[in-house]
Amino acid sequence: MFFLNLALAAFLTAGVGYFLPDWNILVPVFVVASLIFLVFLRPILVKQRTGEQKTGMEEKYIGKIAKVIEPVSSTGGGVAIYDERWNARSVTGEIFEVGQEVLIVKNDSLILYVDKVNGNQ
Repeated sequence: MFFLNLALAAFLTAGVGYFLPDWNILVPVFVVASLIFLVFLRPILVKQRTGEQKTGMEEKYIGKIAKVIEPVSSTGGGVAIYDERWNARSVTGEIFEVGQEVLIVKNDSLILYVDKVNGNQ
């Protein structure tokens, strides 16, 4: 994050240098711009980076219904959702047969963990 602020200051200085190519002006512009970016922009970037990062899985898959395309057990299987094939595991150890609908409850890397949908036989 530190070097990003300096890079932005350098970019701003380059823009000023296009119109005013005097080093006596460019050096103070870079120093002032660097300080401004470090004081004001860096805390915003650090706060945004340390905040909870979502991968998109929470909104797109968790809580959604998927269709079993390979029998799913606690050791393996496959489901399809949004025309994508995913490796899946049962969270309860129950076996889900091909064609059943399952509820996606969590993910771990490229594996979706599923459970039965309310009302599923």
